[in-house]
Parts: sequence; structure tokens; C-alpha cells
Amino acid sequence: MTEDPAVTTPSGRARTARVAVVRTRPDTVIEDYARVMDLAGYRDTLSRDRDTLIKLNLSWTKYFPSCSSQPWQVDGVLTKMLADGFRRERLIPIENKTVVTNPREGCRNNRWEPVLQRHGLTFVPLPEVEWQVYRFTSPLLKLNEIFPEGIQIPAIYPGKQILHLPTVKTHGHAVMTGSVKNSFGGLLREVRHYAHKYMHEVLVDLLYMQRELHPAVFTVTDGTVAGDGAGPRTMIPRVKNLILAAADSVAIDAISARLMGFDPMSIPFLRMAHERGLGVADPREIELVGDDVSQENFGFQTKRSMVIWGDQMIRKGFLRPFERLLLHSPLMVWAPFASNVYHDMMWYPTVGQSRIREFMRTEWGALFRKY
Repeated sequence: MTEDPAVTTPSGRARTARVAVVRTRPDTVIEDYARVMDLAGYRDTLSRDRDTLIKLNLSWTKYFPSCSSQPWQVDGVLTKMLADGFRRERLIPIENKTVVTNPREGCRNNRWEPVLQRHGLTFVPLPEVEWQVYRFTSPLLKLNEIFPEGIQIPAIYPGKQILHLPTVKTHGHAVMTGSVKNSFGGLLREVRHYAHKYMHEVLVDLLYMQRELHPAVFTVTDGTVAGDGAGPRTMIPRVKNLILAAADSVAIDAISARLMGFDPMSIPFLRMAHERGLGVADPREIELVGDDVSQENFGFQTKRSMVIWGDQMIRKGFLRPFERLLLHSPLMVWAPFASNVYHDMMWYPTVGQSRIREFMRTEWGALFRKY
């Protein structure tokens, strides 16, 4: 997948985005994060003179490999930034809640807490900060319709640059998830499940919103252990030993998608973002630097968990006549309850624990235990 670093594509079009991809292993992963960030030119994007939101990715309060930001991912990125002169007081690690996740517990279970403490940083759960209605001027596709009373965002967001830390994995609502989807967990309140019905349009809206809010956006994606199947939780962890970095959220997601075996331009939110000039999704227009991954094709398949299947049946399928009653009324409390029963009480102690035990026998599992 490594391309000639010339500035044009085979068709003569200019390459307009750069994505760095680096092979790694547990004993070099911290240094490799420094390398991939330098290859992607992160210091040309992120300024040491601005506050930086470190947007972690919590898909499950519990630890499950490939599901949420890995501790070595957080460690490698912070080690590099602090070594390059970014000041601790200007680095703000954040994550939000959903109706089924708890950010403080997730911070502990995913081993971010000891990493942040060692680097002298304090975790900021977004439910504990002020939120405000922000009037966006961009031509949003769906969110103004979904939230007619106004879109609430964290008051700390406007004017700050942001660094996303997603993982390479599939997603039952969006085919795949990465940098673009990671903003979904920060820019919308816990009722963001209202947006599931129009997931792809909403992801495009989030790109518009970030363009208004942040002077700079950068992403470092962990693919050391990637998630295959019924993401973003009930997946099969696959050791892939790759990490990625880029200033273009669409481009890095396009390359993640291509590595997993998907055509990026066939994924609606990537295609729509490309067509609207919000990023580059066509791999022919992306300059790839770093290690040669031209033969990589994970052969992943996106599947739907029971919970995502049920959600889609209510929003778009045969249960649609009951959507407002089931998901937009006081009766909706059944939904997070059912999700927690399925994920935490049924799947995690059985299938999940079996997959975790297998992962813990790998070198990455041994590294996780050290954190």
C-alpha cells in the first residue's frame, strides 16, 4: 500500500492528504508512535501554543482488546508530545459517557489512569464539564433536524485543537469506525443514540462541526490489535501490529478501511465527506508514507450484534412504527438495560472472556498486564 511519494496520482491528480503507517511490536511501540507521528507531520498541524484536547475512545466501560484506546497508544502519544515540548497543563485528556458507558470506570478498566498519572495529566470526563448550545453555520445534513432545540457541545471545545485516539475496528452502524466516529463521542451528549438512524449523514455533520470548532485536528490510530466482526464491542481481536497517523480524519479512516478490506468510497460517510471537500477518501489521492503495507488486506467483515440489529429494526425495520414509543419516550429506559444485560451479563462473561484469555496469551496481552 505504500505509494511513490510523488505529489500526483497515476491519473495526474494532486495527492491532497498524507497518512503514515508503521509496523510495530510491543517492545518498540512507544518509539514507533513517535515515528508515525513525525512521518505524518503532526507538529505541522498541532501547535504547542494551544490547548490540546486528547479525545480518547471508550466503546466499552470494560476492557476488551481493540475496543477502546489502548494504554500503549495513550502512553506513546503523550510521551512523544511531552518530549517535543507540549506543556502538561495544555494537554486535556477527555471522554464522554453514553447511556451504557461510564468514563471514569472506563479510564480505570482500560488502564489509561496510571498512564495519565505517570505523565502528570488529569482525566476530564465530559459529563462533568459545562455544556452549551452552539449555533453552527455549516450546512449540516441531519443534526439540526435531530436536535431542533439546538446542538449542545462541551463548553471547553471551541477554539481548542483536538487529537483523536481511535482504534482500527468494524462498526455495525457505520461499517467501520475511527477518527470521524470518535468525534461522535465528544460532540454529542449521551442521547446521541438518537443519531443512529442517520449515522452516515451525522458523521459528515461532525466533520463540518469540527471544522468550525477546532483550529487543528490530528489523529493517531492504533491497529496493533484490530477488531473484526460485530463492532464496536463484540468483536474478534486480530493482532495486526500497525499504527497510523494523519491530519486528515477522512483519509486515515479511508486507509484503515482499506486495510480491513473495505473499499473506502463504498462507505457512505467517507464518500459523502470526500464529495463535500471535508477530507480525502479516495486512496488514489492519498500519499502513504512509512512502512510498506501494500499486501495487507485483513479480510474483515462487518457484522451486527444482537443489540445493533434490534436498534436498526426499530429505527428502519419492521418495528419502525414503535420507534417513538420505544426510543423517544420515558419507556426508552428498556434499551440501555437490555444492552447492559446482553453485553455485560451475557456476552462478556462467556464469549468475551474466552477471547480475552486468548488475547492475553499474545505479546500485546502481556504488555497490557504491565500497565
